[in-house]
Formats: sequence, C-alpha cells, structure tokens
Amino acid sequence: MIMSKKKPVFPISDTLRTYLEDYDREEDIALTYDDMKRWNESLPVLDNDGNDTLWRSVMYPQSDQIEIFNGLREIYALLKTDGDMDIINHLSISCIEYCLFGNSNPFRIKIVNMMNDNHDYFYIKKADASRVYGLELEHIMSPNRISYIIDGDTLVEDHIAGIPGDVFIESYMDNNPNFYAVGMAKEFVKFNERCFIMLLGDMRSYNYVVDITPDFDKEQYRTRTIDFDQLCYEGRMNFYKPQYYKENRKIVSFCMETLSHETVAQYQHEERSLMKKRYHVEKNRITQLLESLSLDNLSTHEKRTSLIKDLNKYHNTTKFSNCQTMGEVLRIHLDLMLGKPKPKKLKVKAVYKVEGSSSVD
Repeated sequence: MIMSKKKPVFPISDTLRTYLEDYDREEDIALTYDDMKRWNESLPVLDNDGNDTLWRSVMYPQSDQIEIFNGLREIYALLKTDGDMDIINHLSISCIEYCLFGNSNPFRIKIVNMMNDNHDYFYIKKADASRVYGLELEHIMSPNRISYIIDGDTLVEDHIAGIPGDVFIESYMDNNPNFYAVGMAKEFVKFNERCFIMLLGDMRSYNYVVDITPDFDKEQYRTRTIDFDQLCYEGRMNFYKPQYYKENRKIVSFCMETLSHETVAQYQHEERSLMKKRYHVEKNRITQLLESLSLDNLSTHEKRTSLIKDLNKYHNTTKFSNCQTMGEVLRIHLDLMLGKPKPKKLKVKAVYKVEGSSSVD
C-alpha cells in the first residue's frame, strides 16, 4: 500500500463549526487566507547552508501592504491576548513567508516587539477539517496545549517551538554533550503511543519538533507534532505509528538499544493512563468532538475498509466491522486503547520490532 502523496482538503462541516463556536475557537478576524495570497513578488528562503527550504519570502503591493500588516497585528493580538489591541502599537511585521510544500500551503508570519526586539511566529492556513480535528485531539488528549482560531475557511495557528525532528536526529543526538539518552528514548516511545491512540499519521521526522527543557541535572524532552493533516486518513495501521517511518529509523534503533522491552511496555502504559485521565476530565468536550467526527467523511471507502481490517486484527475483535466513517473507527479505537490493562511482566512483546515489509518507506 502506498501512502497518499496529497491529501484533499476537507471543508469544515456544520457540526464541527458548532463545536468550534461552543469552545471559543471561532472568531472574526481581519484577514482571510485568500487576502494573504495577494503578494506580487517573492524570493526563496535558504537555510544556513544555502539550501532551498521550499519557503518563499513574499512581498505585497504598496497599496495592500498597510492593510495586510495592520490585519496581521490584530490577528496576533486576538491569538495571544484575546483581542487586547493595546499591544499592537509596538508590534512590527518583520517578514511573511509562504510554503510551497505540504497540504495547507501556510503563510508564516514573523512579528517583532519593537520595545525589546523579541520576535514570535504564527501561521495562516487554509482551514482543513482533518487538521482542525487533529488540533483539538492534541489539545485534549496530549500534554500539549494548542492555540488557534478559525474564521470561515481560514485557520490561524500559534507557533509550536522546538528543534525539527530531522535536525534533532541527525545533529543534536550525536553532537550535544548534554544529550540525555534514556530521557529521549522514553519520550519517543510515549510520542509513538500518543500518535497511534489518536490515529494521527505521517509522523515522519520533519513533521514533529523536539522541545528541550534544561533541568537541574539533565535535559527534559517533549516531542510535539506540527502536522495534523493526516488524522484518520490513511488505510494502513502502521501509518499511525512513527516507529515505522524510514525517516525515524535512527531514533527507533536508538530506542531499541537504550530500553528493554519491559521498560517500553511500562512507558506505553504510563502514556495510556495519562491520556485516559485527560479523556475523563474533558469527557463532554471530547464526546461532542467525536460525535462530529463520526458524521464527517474524512477519507475514502478503500482506506477505511483497509484500516478496519488492520484494527480488527490488532485488537482481536470485530467491533470495527460496521463502522461507516473514520470517526466511528477512532471512537472504538480510543475506547479499546485506553481500556488496555497493565502489561504483565515477562509477557511483553518487542514493540519496536520491524517485521518484514511492515515499515513505511
């Protein structure tokens, strides 16, 4: 099975829109995604080695620039301070970049506080129902909070800070004397479990970041996804497990060398227990979200049928067989994963064992 090269953008349904209004995610903003596309010149954005990043720095006609920049400052105030416009007088738009790669073709805005030269980023994207559901599940079920705004077909997202996963794997792990091996291995196992529980796919190394927090005796790591577009879309179970992507092989091998099978199972159980607690705290909210997701069609019949077959086999059940949408699949999968018993010692399978052609290349 070949992974989808380009996922279609799914519109925001009426039921999802109602959910967003109920939980203050829907706001009137000064600019739309289409307004941002009025740029007339661009230059490639290069990395420190002179390589093309597939982002372009865009420029607007003088007649549009004041409107665009003022609108962006207002949007930032709405995202950060619930609309307190007193802050915008000392904010300046440093640059606007447009991404040529990916499903959402985002605009990345760099905004600078002129009083202290501190800068921040936020994004304006095409609103995709898959991504919005992913953002909400991440906000509710993971240890990470997500800030975003929806207005019509426009999505505004806060920046998620961290070292890109591919950079972390290739450069940081081998070259930093403070690297804490066991801590990172533990975090990747937990990240892998979270993604599978939420059926969040396409977690190749460039689709997540590693947030590093210095502690008094060692570093702490938090792996955070920055791509939510492939929620409940792909048809093969392994697409929802970061461990099976070839881009993650180095860190998977590292985890296998660092952790025993029993320890991996313990960390997986810890993560499921924490997610179960968050689920119960937000039971009404996630029930409403899953009801909306169950009414939306976010994949194809062929992919859903394939995933149902995989999950029935994985959970040793037939509960998925009558599911008509990916939302129904996710609801049953959540119940089964969060209801798993504590693993028994000495009866633990090797979680990171790659069998035959099961890896995602």
